[in-house]
Amino acid sequence: MDYEYLIRDLNQISSRKIIGTDKGLAKIGDGVVNLAYSVAKSLFLTNNSSNKKIVRTGLKVNRTILSNALKNANMKNFAKNRGDAHDLADTVEAIIAYVWLSNKMTLSDIIDILKNNFEGDLIKSQEVKSATQAFTKLLIHVIKYLPDK
Repeated sequence: MDYEYLIRDLNQISSRKIIGTDKGLAKIGDGVVNLAYSVAKSLFLTNNSSNKKIVRTGLKVNRTILSNALKNANMKNFAKNRGDAHDLADTVEAIIAYVWLSNKMTLSDIIDILKNNFEGDLIKSQEVKSATQAFTKLLIHVIKYLPDK
């Protein structure tokens, strides 16, 4: 399905900062990011289960994970100046929405990158570190689909 019309106006005036601070994209990206994270985590936990029990999660991504991933990927310049953790998380969500709506990556691509970069048991103490690493890798991957300026 073509969603290009939802971002056509952004492509006419697009810059990294405009994409990263677009509240509409962030709202769309919130759903995409949480769905991708939940499915990737479910697949990872199922594949790494000792008894191969099917695991389904419905968890949302913590804003600390997303904000730290943005910093680790050296993409903080996409966010508004002096943004807090919530603003930085919104920036990640806007970027992911932009890439998905632009048909540069599918939901399956996003899920695979996250799933393939998780490690450990994904229990609370390890989950933040592992998920931050996975989202950092995802952001580093998607930067090539974003405007140069």
